[in-house]
This record gives sequence, structure tokens and C-alpha cells, in this order.
Amino acid sequence: MTRAPAEPLTRATKVPKDLRELRQRLLAGETTQQVYPRLLGLREYDTAALLRQIERGLSYIAFERLQKSIDLSARQLAELVRIPPRTLARRKEKGRLDPDQSDRLLRLTRVFAKAVSLLEGDVEAARKWLFSPQRALDGSTPIEFARTDVGAREVENLIGRLEHGIPS
Repeated sequence: MTRAPAEPLTRATKVPKDLRELRQRLLAGETTQQVYPRLLGLREYDTAALLRQIERGLSYIAFERLQKSIDLSARQLAELVRIPPRTLARRKEKGRLDPDQSDRLLRLTRVFAKAVSLLEGDVEAARKWLFSPQRALDGSTPIEFARTDVGAREVENLIGRLEHGIPS
């Protein structure tokens, strides 16, 4: 089970450029759907373009960008997106993730961006929330729940309820 790193909430004193841009765009009124692919360095974010990019496989740099944004070690992020350590080493060498890994990375990025949006651009609060057990998720953390598509959808539903003030 992936745990929050010992230091992430204090170590990340400088907010990466990608997160500053995400926060600015969210505060300017853009939707999470419009901006979350930017965290991975993607510049096209309509559904058809995202599908093409997933099928081609995202660049390993996209993995590193999310790792930096979410403030996890490569091992921790790989565990969350279900990439075994040896496979991750091969993907790094090759420079590209496969389509399934790309899809899982994009899913986790979307959940992270929605948490940032929920907390009005507060990246540290979003990180903390993602690693805090939630009663609405049977005491699991949102980051753990988001490891599967069904779990990620439930986390997104929870975020939607919280955004609308529905007790959860």
C-alpha cells in the first residue's frame, strides 16, 4: 500500500511551474477537464487527441512531471499506476509508457487536478487530502482508491459532492 512520503507536505516548498499554471487556469475559470493534461506536458486535450496520445503511449517525461507535481518517489508513483519496478526501468530507457500505463497515469493526473480544484488551487492541501483517509471511501485514502478506474470514479464523485456542499 502506498503511503504518503515522510516529508512531502514540508519538502515541497517550491510549487512546480506546471502546478502554478494549473492553479492560475483553475482560478481563471477553466475546467479541470481543460487543464489537467498540462500537468503531463500535453498540449492537446480534447478527447480524440488524448485517446491518440494514450494509444501511442505517453512519454516517460509525463511520468516524471506527475511525480514532481504530486511529490512522490518514482517507486511510489509507479506503484499507484501499477507499473512494476523493472518495467518502469525499461519504460524509462525506452522513453515511453505503454497505452495501459499511459491511461492509468492520465487517470491519476485527473484525480489530482480535481483535488487541487476542489481545494481552490491549494496544492499542499490537495496532496494532504489525497493521502488522508476519507469516511466516504470506507476509510481509504483517495490516492489508493484512484488506483482503479472504479475507485477513481468514486473519488471524482466524492469531489463533486464536496464541491456542491453535499455531506459525504
